[in-house]
Amino acid sequence: MSDKRKGGKPRLKRELKREQSKRKLLETAKALIREKGCTHLTLQDIADRSGLSKGGIFHYVKSKDELMGWVLRESLEETDRRFQKATEQDGKTFEGPMREIAAGLPNLEDPDDAANRVFMYLLGKCDIPEVREQLRRFYGHSLQFSKRWIAAGQEAGVIPRSVDADKTAELFVLISLALRVRSVLGAEGSAFGSGDFASLMERLLQPPNP
Repeated sequence: MSDKRKGGKPRLKRELKREQSKRKLLETAKALIREKGCTHLTLQDIADRSGLSKGGIFHYVKSKDELMGWVLRESLEETDRRFQKATEQDGKTFEGPMREIAAGLPNLEDPDDAANRVFMYLLGKCDIPEVREQLRRFYGHSLQFSKRWIAAGQEAGVIPRSVDADKTAELFVLISLALRVRSVLGAEGSAFGSGDFASLMERLLQPPNP
């Protein structure tokens, strides 16, 4: 027992340090993506800014493109964290969780958003099998989260069972990807924005009673 107790604290410290390093790596990458874009950014740039060694970075990712995929996934996970917190706090309501999802939608229209820049960067390299696989995983994770949120609302009784979770989730993902692309292209005079997207979500998830 004493050996386990002695080994427990160092292990916890190592795990904490590892999580802190991962968070620093991710936040540094996002900041530099906003500043420099993705194409000319190097792992050495990230090492210099973060204080992590380049060898240390390779403990977490195998390549720059893998790190870019990590930035994409983190944007989804952050929304999911806010959603889960809202469901825990607000109980069986539609408004609280929906508010947390809607709060992240304007980011889809931000040309400086790191995830938007990364998405376009990886799209431009999708002829590389490893990059294409990262994009496929991102699309799959997006669908998974979207379906999970709808299913949670149906379980709580705030979204009707008549809502087709598969089709509705995929529609939401397709619109979100289109908004990311448009943000980077800089298209002007757009008639459909994040506010319209939020309104569409509410109408589809809470259709009026017949």
